[in-house]
Amino acid sequence: MKFVLFCQNPYAFGILEPIMQVLKDQNEEYLWFLTERLRGKFPFEKEPYTYDLEELVAWQSDVIFCPGNEVPHYLRGVKVQVFHGLAGEKKGHFRIRHYFDLYLTQGPYFTRKFRRSKRRHKNFEVVETGWPKLDVYANDRNKYDAEKEALLKEHHAENLILYAPTFSPSLTSAPHLLKEIKDLAKDENYLIQVKFHDLMAPEVVEDYRKLAANTPNILLEEEPNIVKYLLMADLMISDTSSVVYEFLLLDKPVITFKSSSEVKVWDNATEYTGLSRKVRRNLEQDPFRDERKVVIEEYHPYDDGRSAERMVAAVKDYIEENGVPERRKLPFLRKRKMNRMFRRKRSGK
Repeated sequence: MKFVLFCQNPYAFGILEPIMQVLKDQNEEYLWFLTERLRGKFPFEKEPYTYDLEELVAWQSDVIFCPGNEVPHYLRGVKVQVFHGLAGEKKGHFRIRHYFDLYLTQGPYFTRKFRRSKRRHKNFEVVETGWPKLDVYANDRNKYDAEKEALLKEHHAENLILYAPTFSPSLTSAPHLLKEIKDLAKDENYLIQVKFHDLMAPEVVEDYRKLAANTPNILLEEEPNIVKYLLMADLMISDTSSVVYEFLLLDKPVITFKSSSEVKVWDNATEYTGLSRKVRRNLEQDPFRDERKVVIEEYHPYDDGRSAERMVAAVKDYIEENGVPERRKLPFLRKRKMNRMFRRKRSGK
């Protein structure tokens, strides 16, 4: 069986790597597909990969794992949505775009909503598997403990704070919290790691780069995979970012600013003020400890590190029952969008 790991953004690497490891263990054939914007960013260069869409078409895959919102309809294979985050309140998270044959959901909250959509559209299947990016929580939870202790010792700090905002201009807190982050750093007991989304506005990144250059206990991190920083941090600061849920699943405190989440089981501020006070309170008292348990059970109750394994099994079961589609049936306008997005010269195919 031939599997494609389909990447449009750098965050896809951390999501799809556990699936690749399962495919290796099962001696399956796989190929990474990367869009041109990822050239030079691929961290697994010893693995089979291509930037050439026509090569991918000719490869005649059986399965395509996709963490993004789109996948070309004309590629052979079961098109599988594995999702790129856990923020169900974000616009478009539950939108059915008709590109996928199979949705592999992270937990009961997501499963219920997609199964309701399935009853209406009747052109895809839904299986709850957990999310592969979080398999590391079970397998490598303490992997970076030594590095964390060394960092804290080097900076003579007691706590590691992660600031990880979303990039969306209408939702991001980054431009508004620059002064608050600077003030927080006046407490030398805190070592602050700033980790931006790949699509954060360059001018915002530059403002924080300058701040970090002049503030010894602020580090602007460039490594694409945020999991390392989630595992190391004692507390996270964010806004309306799906990474909030990834961090909550580690059962550690979160502070957000103007989050649009419908249900907030963390400390959310409605104004861009008071950060230092909130950090101190959450580290010392952790007032939302009990509420976090609700998110864990609803969003991702799997702590066995086997979500990627369940995904591969779910796809094989789907093929056993339904076979391998040659292409996905789409309306003309969606076909044209795919041909344009992925540089197809002929529309309507």
